[in-house]
Amino acid sequence: MRTSPVHECLSLRNTEWGQLNGMPIALRVANGSSSALQLFDLSALRRIGLKGGGAADWLRARNVPVPERANSWSVLPDEGIVARLGRGEFLLEDGLHGSVTPGIERELAIPAAGVYPVLRQDAALMMRGDAVHEVLAQTCSIDLLSIPPQERAVALTMMAGISVTVIDVSSAHAAPCFRVWCDGTYGTYLWETLLGIAIELGGNAAGLKTLYPELDGNNESNQS
Repeated sequence: MRTSPVHECLSLRNTEWGQLNGMPIALRVANGSSSALQLFDLSALRRIGLKGGGAADWLRARNVPVPERANSWSVLPDEGIVARLGRGEFLLEDGLHGSVTPGIERELAIPAAGVYPVLRQDAALMMRGDAVHEVLAQTCSIDLLSIPPQERAVALTMMAGISVTVIDVSSAHAAPCFRVWCDGTYGTYLWETLLGIAIELGGNAAGLKTLYPELDGNNESNQS
């Protein structure tokens, strides 16, 4: 069974586990109910990458809402995301109930001119709460807070000294909220860095049931 890049970090806490997309997930984490800042591990969501000169047209032909601008993102059905990381590189990630990426993955198995799959083994995190702005100010190399959320910008930047992809999803939440992706090999370091700052600011790690209350009844979720 595959595990999240931050699985060991969560296993050191008082965590109630479930399963999503073949990966153990933290349903609940003790002391994770702080409204100041909550840190979530979303690595179990399905995602896929692709790139190439023909990638944008290839996605459009499959009814994917391709962002018109480089370094911007748009919404997939069921709270998914398609991020344009440059002129010809894309990251697609399904929401909890989304089903776009499996079909894209199947079609990418058939070679097409100008389109290439990109392996994505990300640590995918989310920070939510009023203290998010302070965390970004301490860790990020650019001023993300100066970018209006409605621009749906994709920032390829440095956070705590490592390369990350960041988007502002505050408009879908009742509090400041940012999604962060990094190479899975740096997941533990980034998680521990962000969590340390979060705790200093009165926040903590949180389980996915906080985001998705229905997970207790989800067929892919179970206690262990």
